[in-house]
Amino acid sequence: MEKAGAPLALIKIFAVVGVVSLLVVLFAFAALFYVRSSRTSIASKTIIEMDLRDGVGQYSPPDASLSFLLKKQPDVVAIARAIDAAGRDKRVVGLIGRVGGEQIAFADVQEIRDAVLRFRGAGKPAVAFAESFSESGPGNSGYYLSSAFDSIFIQPSGTLGLTGLISEAKFYKSALDKLGVKARLGARKEYKTYRNIFIDTAFTPQHRESSLSIIESVSKVMIADIAKDRGIDEKKFEELVQTGPYTASQALEAGLVDGLLYRDQVFERMREKAGKGSGFLYLDRYMQLSRKKDGGSGSKKSIALIYGEGSIASGKSSVNPLTSSITMGSSSVASAIRSAVRDKNVGAIIFRVNSPGGSYGASDEIWREVVLARESGKPVIVSMGAVAGSGGYFISLPANKIIAQPSTITGSVGVVSGKFYTAPFFNMLGITFDNVSTSPNADTWSMLHDYSEKQWDLMQAWLDTAYNEFVGRAAEARKIDKDKMFSIAGGRIYTGAQAVQNGLVDTLGGFYDAVASAKELMGVPEGKSVPVKIFPRRKSHIERFFGSKSNSSEDAEIQAFLSYPRLKMNSERLNTVNEILLMDVPNVR
Repeated sequence: MEKAGAPLALIKIFAVVGVVSLLVVLFAFAALFYVRSSRTSIASKTIIEMDLRDGVGQYSPPDASLSFLLKKQPDVVAIARAIDAAGRDKRVVGLIGRVGGEQIAFADVQEIRDAVLRFRGAGKPAVAFAESFSESGPGNSGYYLSSAFDSIFIQPSGTLGLTGLISEAKFYKSALDKLGVKARLGARKEYKTYRNIFIDTAFTPQHRESSLSIIESVSKVMIADIAKDRGIDEKKFEELVQTGPYTASQALEAGLVDGLLYRDQVFERMREKAGKGSGFLYLDRYMQLSRKKDGGSGSKKSIALIYGEGSIASGKSSVNPLTSSITMGSSSVASAIRSAVRDKNVGAIIFRVNSPGGSYGASDEIWREVVLARESGKPVIVSMGAVAGSGGYFISLPANKIIAQPSTITGSVGVVSGKFYTAPFFNMLGITFDNVSTSPNADTWSMLHDYSEKQWDLMQAWLDTAYNEFVGRAAEARKIDKDKMFSIAGGRIYTGAQAVQNGLVDTLGGFYDAVASAKELMGVPEGKSVPVKIFPRRKSHIERFFGSKSNSSEDAEIQAFLSYPRLKMNSERLNTVNEILLMDVPNVR
């Protein structure tokens, strides 16, 4: 009896410890929430502190209960909108941007740069500060962003990694060969480089040509912008890029920065410039406290903002908290579009697309809803993020207008599909398989069987059909002769600047320009603001836990059933490549 009592006592002790630990954690969260929420208003002479050292994000899932599982990164659209609001806000007298650290996609840099320039246009000072523009890697994007500010200060011990752009690609063929895995992939056409990374060990001529074209285009815009902002002759600045990186003192001597200061010195300078009684406020906190609809408006109409973020797949959107990656679920996005169409107060839709593509069927489902939205009389404006290629471009096609940043990666009008034949790998481990089937093609998508000659021919025909349909839709939507579209397509990627030239995109700009276009198509008088509403809306905690299920997919939009993505923990399977509208995104830094 005494032996049985000991474990019971131990269990009670652990239970008490567990409860106490839980209470401590809850108390800590409550205290943190209280501290974060203690400030309830925006003071006069507020200086906004924007910390971008951890990079930026593109999308914030509507379900707040999942947000703590994701990597904390500010939304690039929200950042730009907040800076614009701060520029109009008489209580805000300045902006400090803390940069350096994580690489930021060049299109995202351009989105924020544009907002900073508008902020300065309101007559307010903006200062950039970095401990270092990357100590062990390229600092191009961080410096590019900083050049939009009035002044750039760097810590005396810092470095400026201004070294020009590079795009590196990984090739997996040799590793797959050692593992006994064979990539059986087909692509249309020669510029569809997603296939190459699994079947080649280096760039093909087309892959090299495409990648070089991208970094040259991005570099051209970056050099022109920085030279203009810094007041340096463009040719001279290009020479400076060729001879980087620089120490802080070398950067100052070359006129690339305005001073060597520490954080406290930069903040004190800004405080002195703002005047007595000024104080600092984080940008995200400013967003929380300012919660106004585009600066306030008497307009009854609103603009719907719908995010299309991540690889495209059928079903509901999902998030992977381990990688912070988001999957764009076709039913989630389609439902959000239908909801916006049904809302009588919505006068136009901005579809913010940031996706490398994915499933053809899922992309087609979203494509159809964009078509129906436009046919309903509500204009759709696509605002492209860092990447909107292949399936990401496909779902953008029916829009009234497509807007991209100069360095957005888009295009990739092409298809890829296939599977990974893995039986030899398992055989090396001593694992064998057997099967029975009712059809000679039942094993078409099995990773344990290579394609038969007939199956391979069927897949090639399927790729041809999908490719021809993609090119046809692109030609019709962009009003380009189909033969010319074939010459533009081929699976090739383009920057936004290149895409405007070849007709794949209408104009260059960001979210701010998308709002302006939406207002114009709505017939809103110049100078009158219109609120922007995100679809689907965020559900309250009560709705999330106690809300009723929809009776049908038609009811889903009304009840905002799809207002949050599913939590996905499983890893991706390396057996088939079902996402035939998928692209290889170049790593430009």
